[in-house]
Amino acid sequence: MTAVSVQNLWKEYDGRVVLEHVSLEVAPHSFIALVGPSGCGKSTFLRMLLSAETPTRGQILVDGEQLPGEPTADRGVVFQRYSVFPHLTVLENVLIGLEFAASPLLGKLFGKARRKAREEAAGMLAAVGLGDFLALYPSQLSGGMQQRLAIAQALIKRPRVLLLDEPFGALDPGIRAEIHVLMLKLWRETRMTVFMVTHDLSEAFHLGTRVIAFDRPRNRPEERERYGATITHDLAIWPPKYPVADNETPPGGTTRPLDDAGAQPGRPGAGQ
Repeated sequence: MTAVSVQNLWKEYDGRVVLEHVSLEVAPHSFIALVGPSGCGKSTFLRMLLSAETPTRGQILVDGEQLPGEPTADRGVVFQRYSVFPHLTVLENVLIGLEFAASPLLGKLFGKARRKAREEAAGMLAAVGLGDFLALYPSQLSGGMQQRLAIAQALIKRPRVLLLDEPFGALDPGIRAEIHVLMLKLWRETRMTVFMVTHDLSEAFHLGTRVIAFDRPRNRPEERERYGATITHDLAIWPPKYPVADNETPPGGTTRPLDDAGAQPGRPGAGQ
């Protein structure tokens, strides 16, 4: 599990302040939902966590160490637009991550190493519900299935931190609900730390263990150049609205009390 520390983070573009005074301590195995109006720096913040953007001031620490200056395999990312390769099959889309990691020059594995990688990729696809579609191409999949494929791509390298940039916004409500169930299952099993940008407040409170709102305290036209957005609300959501392991503690590390019947909040039998 991975802790993240954000210390007095600022981001400016050509003298225009986008984010300012952003400080945040994130406990291991948190699911952080980032909300706020358009243009308030949520996606910029996510890109800095990915190292696709560099902070103007401040720093980000992962398990006490400075964040690397470029994206690495310990941080997976899923975007709203399906980041899949249209010319590769479902299996090849996931396998390619393992091949480039093991053979960066050729991008190919052979023999026993390739068979092992194929088994691992097929196992990940089975975990996201695509085990019966390995030979299909992305164009033959529904939108929800393509997003499952994108999630499998992000998870195949076992990242410590998963970054989600409005990954479910383009899905219809029924498919989105299915992906929510899948996402929570994978989050629990992998014990990753997750950051998710969303404009859907119900999604934020359903998935998140913590909901963090970004906004601009100074928003008049003459102020927008020199004052950026910052964290305006930080809400810890516990107990969650879905089952968790009996021995799991909330992100703050506090003890979860039992109710009168001996059932834990958020679990069947807790009277919810």
